[in-house]
Amino acid sequence: MLPPIQKRLDDFRQQGRVQAGSLIISVFGDAVLPRGSRIWLGSLIRLLEPLELNERLVRTSVFRLAKEEWLRTEPAGRRTDYLLTPSGQRRFEEASRHIYASSAPRWDRRWRLIITVGELPPKRREALRRALFWQGFGILNGDCFVHPSADLSAAFDALIAEGLSDVLGKLKPLLAADAQFGNAANDIDMVHGAWNLERLAGVYAEFVEHYQPVLEQLRADGQGDIDGESAFLLRILLIHDYRRLLLRDPELPDVLLPPEWPGQKARLLCKELYRRLLAPSERHLDAHFQLANGQTPEATPTLHERFREDDPLALPG
Repeated sequence: MLPPIQKRLDDFRQQGRVQAGSLIISVFGDAVLPRGSRIWLGSLIRLLEPLELNERLVRTSVFRLAKEEWLRTEPAGRRTDYLLTPSGQRRFEEASRHIYASSAPRWDRRWRLIITVGELPPKRREALRRALFWQGFGILNGDCFVHPSADLSAAFDALIAEGLSDVLGKLKPLLAADAQFGNAANDIDMVHGAWNLERLAGVYAEFVEHYQPVLEQLRADGQGDIDGESAFLLRILLIHDYRRLLLRDPELPDVLLPPEWPGQKARLLCKELYRRLLAPSERHLDAHFQLANGQTPEATPTLHERFREDDPLALPG
């Protein structure tokens, strides 16, 4: 049997279909953003080559991301840097607050509601539903979107960024406190009506199943035994998989979740594994990350603040 680290990398390489654009988004958010939000296309191609993403696939994917206004180009002689657009950087920074958080958000016990007022064309209603779903909102009866802690202003800004500014006049944002009538539905009833937690729990359990053996190998071997390239590739896959999980997760406060919620175990696992991979993967980037002008920018100090609270490396493993 292959060691868990090699098996995880090989499993990715052997996939029949790779969503390269989504993976490149993860690379930009995790590795490029801390180094100035830009990278030479040739450097990106070389960094991803060990995952068997060929040059043509990477080029096609970044062209598509530029067309979707995630990225923009900036020539430097005969080479070209790809940079995050302002809207792309805003999306990444917002996502980062969720991905690299050390703990689940606290709850002020007030629900955030977005209610549709009036009729929307079916296509715009579906686009709205999908956009709010990816922000973590649950849906009650098709016309009411709920979340326990979302920033409603940020939610509306995100809808504008998704090209849905024309529907804002049909939406009513509300903050709702629990009136606590004796026979009324409670908060847990609200959760079960708005989200399918059983399905989400299964996805979290699958994430833990994939990465727990990797963490155990690093704990047993010592983090100095992993080479820089493997550390970088594994770090990207870890954050890529975790980011896609969080896109489905409303990040409910602990008080609204079932006992032994697997999302908590997944968060701790991701946190410890990321911290163990960070130093060797950054050494790899120091050696192979380049801008079009040949320079290698240093990572900002904020990189090392990710998952910093209650550093799991200080815990017995």
